[in-house]
Amino acid sequence: MVGYMKLTIEGMHCQKCVERVRKAIGQVDGAHAEKVDVGSATVAVDSSRGPQVIAAIHDAGYEARESR
Repeated sequence: MVGYMKLTIEGMHCQKCVERVRKAIGQVDGAHAEKVDVGSATVAVDSSRGPQVIAAIHDAGYEARESR
């Protein structure tokens, strides 16, 4: 089931960081970055892929967690 995941992302400082996070999200099958800003992202994602999105962002050098 596809839904939206809102993330808080630490370590982002500039537009280059936004681009890196957008690219990392785009590399996860079933995920699409709807909106990425410094410090946050909204991702359309298959619910089973949420952990992979967070891992991809971590691999890009940032800490991400789901916002409530």
